[in-house]
Amino acid sequence: MVGKFESNKDLVQDLTASGAQRVGKIASLITGTVAEVAREIGEFVTDVIEMREAAAAARRDAERDAAFVETETEFVDLDAPVADDFGARASSTEPVVGDKALAGGDKAPATGDKAPATDKAPVTGEQA
Repeated sequence: MVGKFESNKDLVQDLTASGAQRVGKIASLITGTVAEVAREIGEFVTDVIEMREAAAAARRDAERDAAFVETETEFVDLDAPVADDFGARASSTEPVVGDKALAGGDKAPATGDKAPATDKAPVTGEQA
């Protein structure tokens, strides 16, 4: 049988080990929490810095745009006729797909007409 002294020693030993483990777990929780809080505060400060930089850049852009508008204002008459060269290209002598007249005054064969006779036989897909 175990004596009273040895029984009390075992009780104190178990209580001390259990207490140390609990204190260690609490310290670990506190350490993790402090680390997470520090990380969140750091990210918040980073966001504040980025927002300040973005606001400063936007302010500089607005000032530059305002200075540009004041010095480089050009008025455009929206009712004035616009010169374009589309008409000149369309009136050239080059044939355009869908035109009935070909360059040189020849007329395109009609849909049902046969091609003019030549000395050579027509080339088919198998012969090509």
